Amino acid sequence: MTNAQLLTLPDEAWRLIAGIGLVLIVASLIGRGLKIRLARRQAHAVIDNLNSRINAWWMIAILFGLAMLAGRSGVSLLFGLASLAALQEFLASETPGTTPPALRMGSFVLVVPLQYLLVWNGSYALYASFIPCLVLIGLPLLALCAENRSKGLLRMRMLAGGLLICVFSVSHIPALLTLPISGYPGRNAYLLVFLLLVVQSSDVLQYLWGKLVGRHAIAPKLSPAKTVEGTVGGIVTASALGAGLASMTPFTVPEAALISLWITLLGFLGGLAMSAIKRSRGIKDWSSLIPGHGGMLDRLDSLCLSAPAFFYLLRFGWSS
Repeated sequence: MTNAQLLTLPDEAWRLIAGIGLVLIVASLIGRGLKIRLARRQAHAVIDNLNSRINAWWMIAILFGLAMLAGRSGVSLLFGLASLAALQEFLASETPGTTPPALRMGSFVLVVPLQYLLVWNGSYALYASFIPCLVLIGLPLLALCAENRSKGLLRMRMLAGGLLICVFSVSHIPALLTLPISGYPGRNAYLLVFLLLVVQSSDVLQYLWGKLVGRHAIAPKLSPAKTVEGTVGGIVTASALGAGLASMTPFTVPEAALISLWITLLGFLGGLAMSAIKRSRGIKDWSSLIPGHGGMLDRLDSLCLSAPAFFYLLRFGWSS
């Protein structure tokens, strides 16, 4: 994209970029101020973690912005790489030897690239059915060919879960760019930004509200850090943000508020479900890939339910 094309971005796009940039600048100044005033430039677990999170958000915002400038190809590539990293994290914590090496390699080399190639091409019937058919038909057939069928099915279960969570669900984010929305030509990128801003800001706001007023744990056995006050505060605030972003979507303000409430609730449930899986495997984070955040899957967990739900809501409710 040339400089001239950049200058012709719609005013709402520039306002959105400026708003995100301003939030990150303010957050960075607060983080640095806390490091100087409270921590006296010394090591401080909470403040250092906060600054690591802010630095990571800068990198995420920059990478996402560059991908958006590259269009559908850039966005598909970005989330394809994210799915590869997430799937690797998901399978890395399984019991050694559970997934056959050939199937593991085939998933990385063939399944993930093919899924995102179908998304990039806009082949809805194919990218919406490829992985579900593979999981429901392909993998069970391979398991039945094993000498020990029950053991074979158990070995396929982990890979099937990883493909559905890390690849199929996440691929619905770039797939938003392929939807034909009535009366909304050429603006699908805003739907993608809407989904990510609302769901990811809900995560951040739940964390902040929890630190400020959190008192009662909402699921102490699954995620001890999540509180009732933090969850409610984060979801309500993010839903209000979604209502404020209605002008960049095909939704009315009430519709944007209700949809935001729905996807933030699904985001919370998705995060809780992934916490339960981590708890069952005895790990705190999926990896340490993103400083302050954990692994790629720790960053994507709230989108595992909300992304496909948002996609199919648009597909059947607003698509022409």
